[in-house]
Amino acid sequence: MIGRFLEDFAAGQTFRSGRVRIDTERIKTFGAEFDPQPFHLDEEAARDTIFRGLAASGWHTAAVTMRLLVESDLKPAGGIVGAGADEFRWPRPVRPGDELRIESEVLEVRPSRSRPDQGLIKVRTTTLNQNDEAVQVIIANLVVPRRPTPGGEEAAASEHVDPAGERVPSKYRRTTAAGPTNDH
Repeated sequence: MIGRFLEDFAAGQTFRSGRVRIDTERIKTFGAEFDPQPFHLDEEAARDTIFRGLAASGWHTAAVTMRLLVESDLKPAGGIVGAGADEFRWPRPVRPGDELRIESEVLEVRPSRSRPDQGLIKVRTTTLNQNDEAVQVIIANLVVPRRPTPGGEEAAASEHVDPAGERVPSKYRRTTAAGPTNDH
């Protein structure tokens, strides 16, 4: 599937994902490799921390969220390509046995002023546990290609910007004193 182009998105659209269960072993494995702190590695040591028990790394939650986003029905053409985040927070920890899913809402759609072949969509993606409690909220800007126009590349190649800054078809090219002549 090619996916959705910029013109296929509108503010207010929502998209959902399937679910993934987080188990103790995955929490510890991710923590050991990427965020080796006691509250991600050992149930006993985690009891004496701010989390009061084993909790997944926020970056583990972010990675699971990315997987759910890719598998969701959002599907921008060209893939999930981030241009940055306006907000990123973890309101509560992910625990062993939690079942996560995402809900994404398009907040804004805007064509690029400098790149006419693409634009940005601003999307709030909320990762929820099995109790519908938010465990992660991110507002991200995604780069999305615009729908190609028939002959788009060819048409663009047959245009140029004249000295006055106007886009004109090449066959109607204006010349200046320093421009091309008919001398061969």
